[in-house]
Amino acid sequence: MLKKMRGFTLIELLIVVAIIGILAVLLVPNAITAIQKAKQKSTMKSITTIATAVADYITDNGEAPAEPSGNDLDAADPFYDCLAPFYVRVIPENDEWGEPFKIWTNTNVDGNYGIADGLSGDFLITSWGRNSELEGFNFDPDNPEQGYFAVNSMDDFTNDLVSYSGSWIRAPRALATAGS
Repeated sequence: MLKKMRGFTLIELLIVVAIIGILAVLLVPNAITAIQKAKQKSTMKSITTIATAVADYITDNGEAPAEPSGNDLDAADPFYDCLAPFYVRVIPENDEWGEPFKIWTNTNVDGNYGIADGLSGDFLITSWGRNSELEGFNFDPDNPEQGYFAVNSMDDFTNDLVSYSGSWIRAPRALATAGS
């Protein structure tokens, strides 16, 4: 006796699609947030690498190298040649969102992020975050904790990441305190 091959019923298919849809709704936002956190953390690591190289250069030469023209880090700029390959083998040029790091050195630090009285040997290395737009944050030396922020939503990945002479003045709270 031959048995008829039976496929899935429409109800069974709809249930499977509904379960997959529910899982997607639950998992996709978490995956996107995890990807952005990884990009943020990697960008902070790159800034720390550049800051360490600049600090080593200052130790040897007494002042920071002249900042990149236009403040955007570029391998064709003399700033890059001052640091690579002696102080760091490869300098990361762009943050994880594809934008060049912004760098100010020596007295040109003045006026950026509310910093006054930049000295020879000061340096500022920044990433403008996920949206690549200047946030407008101003550093308050009397309240340095105000620069730390919690990452609670996707909007928090648009905050600037700022290292001033090797110390974080604008960064996520958990990552900045762990990396300092």
